[in-house]
Amino acid sequence: MDRYALFGNPVAHSVSPQIHAAFAAQTGQALRYEKREVAPADFRSAVDDFFTSGGKGLNVTLPFKADACTYAARVTPRARAAAAANTLWQDSDGTLTGDNTDGIGFVRDLAVNSLIRIDGKNILVLGAGGAARGIFGPLLEQHPARLHIANRTAARATELANCYGEHVTGGGLENWPDTRFDLVVNATAAGHGGAAVAPPAELLARAWFGYDLSYGAAAKPFLDWARTHNAARVLDGWGMLVEQAAESFYLWRGVRPNTTEVLRDGREWRP
Repeated sequence: MDRYALFGNPVAHSVSPQIHAAFAAQTGQALRYEKREVAPADFRSAVDDFFTSGGKGLNVTLPFKADACTYAARVTPRARAAAAANTLWQDSDGTLTGDNTDGIGFVRDLAVNSLIRIDGKNILVLGAGGAARGIFGPLLEQHPARLHIANRTAARATELANCYGEHVTGGGLENWPDTRFDLVVNATAAGHGGAAVAPPAELLARAWFGYDLSYGAAAKPFLDWARTHNAARVLDGWGMLVEQAAESFYLWRGVRPNTTEVLRDGREWRP
């Protein structure tokens, strides 16, 4: 039976094995998917051992996405743009290849599952780290009117914004742009500590949406803040998690699962 796995630290909370088991059952694929906590110093050797022993594909989560991108011998354009890879496999010639499915998972959850239009909208992304980088490419392909990156360290946000076009700007949390945003995306890790990065209320459009890339308890502080500020809708990253997993599954198996079924049935075991 083909073996797949998730490498990260920590990974005990992850429901990726349940998601991929559901995909496999739905599509008639014979595979086993496990999660493995890897010590930071052991990441590269663990990847080598996994593929040497016959493993077929890996998902990679924190804190290894940047390491996976630099270690892969070949990376896709979207992984290169994000400077992070969350999906690894060996091509037919044995080359370790890395891709990033986070951005396409995010966009599909917004546009397909939630029917939220991105084109022509003003979007505010809170945070300029790896989570933010992972979504920018696919997000900008949807042609928003403006994308602004706000980060505690203004220089980091500005540097990241300069990698993209004129419609992307960046700055700190003290100097906000004179724009009303239709969609606010929390890409910070503040929620893991029970906090929320909150932009001024006057920046919010009348019918705005709030989205946290985290899911479960980590998303609660931002989503609670969004509800108290009259967001028309709030979403955590559960749909993004399922959609990015489906893209990885497709890259590995050549079969695209039906995410609607898993989003519905997974409510029983999602965090």
